[in-house]
Amino acid sequence: MMGRLYAPWRSVYLMGEPVNGCLFCNFAADPSQDRANFVLERGRDWFIVINRYPYTTGHIMVVTQRHVEKMTEMVELLARCERALTRAYHPDGINVGANLGRSAGAGIVGHFHMHMVPRWHGDTNFMSAVGETRVVSEDLNDTYDRLQRALGES
Repeated sequence: MMGRLYAPWRSVYLMGEPVNGCLFCNFAADPSQDRANFVLERGRDWFIVINRYPYTTGHIMVVTQRHVEKMTEMVELLARCERALTRAYHPDGINVGANLGRSAGAGIVGHFHMHMVPRWHGDTNFMSAVGETRVVSEDLNDTYDRLQRALGES
């Protein structure tokens, strides 16, 4: 019998209205919505946000607050993210990467951001390889609370 994996939270993305303007600029403009947008922390020019459609639990990004590229604060926030992910999830490794341009997989073109994806030995399985489905084991609100605490300890 064919099994089913329900992920109803994805329907918001699939069926929702397109975002007006740049998604990340909208996040940057309204700090009062940080919890709803899963923004964990803000720096001077960058912010840390949980990826709404994660590859694994704890998938976060460091994003510029506007359409400029300054590397210094980004590196500092990436280091904070590394410490927080290590403290909160004890991964065996962390993938760090950027998708520059639509052809490279950038979903938000023109707004540079870095992904940090915690990884564990054996975390890839048939679901991703064969089923083209990701299994995320933690609710994003729980991820927010866990990483918020871990960032506070950094």
